[in-house]
Amino acid sequence: MPYCVNCGNQVLADARFCAACGSPQAVPASPGAVPPPQPPPSFDVPGIDARTAATLCYVPIFGWLGSLFVLASDRFRRDTVSRFHAFQGLYLFVAWMVIQWVFAPIGRHTYWVVGINPVKLAQVGLYGVWIFMLVKTWNREMFKLPLIGEWADRSVSEQR
Repeated sequence: MPYCVNCGNQVLADARFCAACGSPQAVPASPGAVPPPQPPPSFDVPGIDARTAATLCYVPIFGWLGSLFVLASDRFRRDTVSRFHAFQGLYLFVAWMVIQWVFAPIGRHTYWVVGINPVKLAQVGLYGVWIFMLVKTWNREMFKLPLIGEWADRSVSEQR
């Protein structure tokens, strides 16, 4: 005979409630019954609020991981501000990749201004934008970057 899940008294095998304490009992599955569908795995990490998640999207070079976390997480599916920052951070990372993979090989030997490499200048500028966005997002200030911000807005509105 099985025992009550709450008080430990013996209950009948097909009992839905305990006779001693009245708590509901686990109902054994009938043969041939289909188990209820399990929810899909969630990418949520407990303890990360929307502010922290949005800020993590702007960590230089590694912010794309935070962006993918926000976009894949069920908790932020309806949070348009966090999703905006995730898309904007992701597009900043794409800009960094374009600079690294396309312009860096071309611009290694090119100096447009006396002794200044334009690719290095763009890289330093992008790091500055990342740090600027880290501070703005941590202070809960909504800041839309000129071109990338429009793309992020459009991406969030298409997700609704």
